[in-house]
Amino acid sequence: MTDRTRRSSAAPLRALGCSLLAAMLLAGCAAGPKPKPFVPPVYPPPPAKPRFVYERTLRFSSDVTQFNTADRFRLFATGASRKIESLVKPYGVAVYHGRVYVTDTVDRDVMVFDIADNRFFQFGDDSPGDIKKPHGIAVSASRKEVYVCDSSAKHIMVYDLDGKFLRAFGDKRVFQRPTGLAVNPKGDRVYVVDTGGIGSNNHHVLVFDPATGKLVQTIGKRGDKPGEFNLPLTDNVGPDGTLYVVDGGNFRVEAFNPDGTFKFTFGSVGRMPGQFARPKGIATDKDGNIYVVDTAFGNFQIFNSKGQLLMFVGSRGQSGDPGKFMLPAGIAVDADGRIYVVDQFFRKVDVFRPYDLKPNQGYAGS
Repeated sequence: MTDRTRRSSAAPLRALGCSLLAAMLLAGCAAGPKPKPFVPPVYPPPPAKPRFVYERTLRFSSDVTQFNTADRFRLFATGASRKIESLVKPYGVAVYHGRVYVTDTVDRDVMVFDIADNRFFQFGDDSPGDIKKPHGIAVSASRKEVYVCDSSAKHIMVYDLDGKFLRAFGDKRVFQRPTGLAVNPKGDRVYVVDTGGIGSNNHHVLVFDPATGKLVQTIGKRGDKPGEFNLPLTDNVGPDGTLYVVDGGNFRVEAFNPDGTFKFTFGSVGRMPGQFARPKGIATDKDGNIYVVDTAFGNFQIFNSKGQLLMFVGSRGQSGDPGKFMLPAGIAVDADGRIYVVDQFFRKVDVFRPYDLKPNQGYAGS
């Protein structure tokens, strides 16, 4: 056999060998370890009885909007691209019947994730009713109104549930540094937290009639005694009318009766459960439990109506995974017990569902 014959006979064998090797490599890849299915974290973790389970995260408009075949055809026909809005630096959150209202201090508007109707919309970025720097937000279920605290313009902006501007009240003569606000269950009082500043004595809560915008009461003054504040940040009103205020500089939460008189306080500075390092957002549920976000801990703690610690949810982390927070801020609890937590660093809202509530139940059920 000549050298040329040997070379021509070996060529098909080499090709066959390469094909077999490629097939073996592909088979090896196909037989590799499969990714583990996502298991939503529960709180508290096993072996304790679970009370809450992670449900979803809201970051983009596409997290709630549906994109069907007709939408794809329309974009193809027009040559347009799908527009997706995203949170930039969220701060406050309020919820009403499956609608999640989130203030964004950089985008300077309110972003609404309407889980119930699978839609997304924004408001507060057009005149009249444009917002310079939104922080606190609250929804009055009785009045069907949304209240937004504009810290830069020193106004409380009022909209209907669809974002139509209605009116504004308060100004720089009344506010120094308004940050948080809450509405009582009757809808006839709005409690605005004025943080003041390091060199200011205006550390208090201002109470307004939402219909007229008239200032009707001032609660507290600067100090560290019961009923006083040092750099208060946010507030919330419980189902019985109790006002809860995050007294950030004193590392505590103070409770007041509906008439504004001091009721009790809980919390102290520290790193242990039940203490606070950097308390920020606050919310209450239908049973009167109190939820307090701590930015330093990267979690939120749940207390009963007497200020006794029940449990905590979440932890500090750099991954941005479910239940991991770096700069948590606002928090809200809806009528079904779902919890909504804003993280400024990861630009998200994590949603947690009561463990005994089925995913398809409630206003935000899917």
